[in-house]
Amino acid sequence: MNHFTGSTRCRGIALTVLATLLLLTHAPLAGAYEPPPAGNEHPQSQALSSEGKVNPFGPASRDEQTPEFKQKLAASVDLTPLRDLALYDGGRIKVLDTLARDTMSEILGRRTYIDYVPEKVGTEIKHRKVTYDPLFTFLDMTIDPGYYHRKPLVGVNFLPLREALLEMVFPGEGAVEVDARDHWKRLGRLSPEMLAHNAADLARSATLDQQTNKGLNDIHEAIGLYLRSAGNLMMVPSDARDKPWGHVSELPEAHPVRVAFMAMGRAWRAGDAATVNAQIGVLARELPALSPTMYPTTRRSLEAFYNRANLFEWGMWLYAFSTLGLLLAFGTQRRWLRFGGVALLIAAVVAHALGFGLRSYIAERYAIQNQFESMTGVSLFAAIVGLVLLVTRRQLIFGALAAAAGCLILVTATQLAIPGQTVNREAAILNTSVLLKYHVTIVLMSYGLITLGFITAIVYLAMHYAGRSRGTGSATLATAGSGPLSFGTSALSSAALGGNAPPLSASETAGGAAGAGGMARVLHDLDRAHMTILQLAFWLLGVGILLGAWWADHSWGRWWAFDPKELWALVTWIVYLIVVHLRVSTLKSKALATAWLSIAGFIVMLWCYFGVNLLLPGLHAYA
Repeated sequence: MNHFTGSTRCRGIALTVLATLLLLTHAPLAGAYEPPPAGNEHPQSQALSSEGKVNPFGPASRDEQTPEFKQKLAASVDLTPLRDLALYDGGRIKVLDTLARDTMSEILGRRTYIDYVPEKVGTEIKHRKVTYDPLFTFLDMTIDPGYYHRKPLVGVNFLPLREALLEMVFPGEGAVEVDARDHWKRLGRLSPEMLAHNAADLARSATLDQQTNKGLNDIHEAIGLYLRSAGNLMMVPSDARDKPWGHVSELPEAHPVRVAFMAMGRAWRAGDAATVNAQIGVLARELPALSPTMYPTTRRSLEAFYNRANLFEWGMWLYAFSTLGLLLAFGTQRRWLRFGGVALLIAAVVAHALGFGLRSYIAERYAIQNQFESMTGVSLFAAIVGLVLLVTRRQLIFGALAAAAGCLILVTATQLAIPGQTVNREAAILNTSVLLKYHVTIVLMSYGLITLGFITAIVYLAMHYAGRSRGTGSATLATAGSGPLSFGTSALSSAALGGNAPPLSASETAGGAAGAGGMARVLHDLDRAHMTILQLAFWLLGVGILLGAWWADHSWGRWWAFDPKELWALVTWIVYLIVVHLRVSTLKSKALATAWLSIAGFIVMLWCYFGVNLLLPGLHAYA
């Protein structure tokens, strides 16, 4: 039986998915709040929205507070009414909670600030870690910046730079200096006091490499945010959509908003949580009343929910448990595991899609412009296609592969420092034609399918070589229901929704691929699933490249210019073109060769997806 005979069904599934995409991407999103940048440049990130503004919380206190004081204050104040108050920053309207998270991420290099509270345990003094809400830290840093002067605040992620700075702070080789250097090096964050002069001295001392220069620039921006974060409090709404908002300090001093800010600052420094909460209530009431017709409503609530819900992380865990459940279902044939695994997969897709949709709504654009967003899109598209295949083909293997792909990609996107986690505006060229949305979406979907194929290939090769290592051959390693690696004939070809796998044909059982079931059937079904996925990837990537060429002619005035991104996308497609032709060849071990080519194609795709973007200059610099 030729695997190409299933291409009609594959094309049908592809057309269904494409039709869904047309519905999702056809409706234009609301416009931006300022003119977009030119060409294919990213919007310039601006650490501070305004310079030289008066801190509305009043002058900082000279009294140095203790960690116990801060911990007690954090436990007593209620910041909930402040979270969804709107402000203007980075070319868009966002909520205060988002500004706090973005600011802390820029300064700390991580999501939350960790302080160390001393505690007496017996005769020893030990330090207990306390993690603070980003909004609390942002407000505390703005109101009482002196507290953080000697605290591990500024993230220095580039290890050689961190070591060089610590050598300048602790130049000696005594036990105390060595221990201090090791302690701060492990923390990964240095204090503003350490960086006040040493970073500038290091920049002047020698010719520095690109990574060190970038690290020093990041430190400079972080210190600027730490000292002047009040400049981002652009919370006074304008009277027209195309005008930027005003800074709080621009209101008259007697205005209720200015009075509330000042009173809140005084009470915060004094540790008077009751007064702080009362002034928070005043701000939550007065700021929206400044311009009721221009002040956002639903969007604020949805953005605060998006920040709080962490839907991508929920999706990651649901995918992980779904993968585990479906794998256990293969081995145990427990009905409740099958249905549980499928239910978890559906829940994961729903949480994932909700997060992706909310991000698109908040950003006022289709959220596929940067590395983080494209990864959340790739994993979502892969999971949806796998779920569709699970339902239409009624084989659990598609669900397990979809869950594994969704989990692995979301782990990478959410747990690593992938660029683009902050919601920003898009490059102007990304908004020149609706063609680009289709082009990028379809290419990303093909990347998701390539990832699905890669995982399938890994499973196939592991089981194939496990059989060979036992000296029994892949066909006779196990019969249905026997042996430690036996999944049973129905484990893959029959699913929780009711199996419909066809019997092995004469050509497929020839050459040792036959058997009463067991491993031979498992490998056969894996290969069928693999080819279904790779055929979809082949067609979708080809369509995506053609749409990209069409859009390039529309935007740049030429169809093809061998730009690095274009070239490597074509190379990726050629790998799968080889796979398609391999299946109609006379090669004996087609399934094995397909698995190895799938891994090669995945590696080429990763280079096209990450390497080209990060290492090679080109017209796709925004990607």
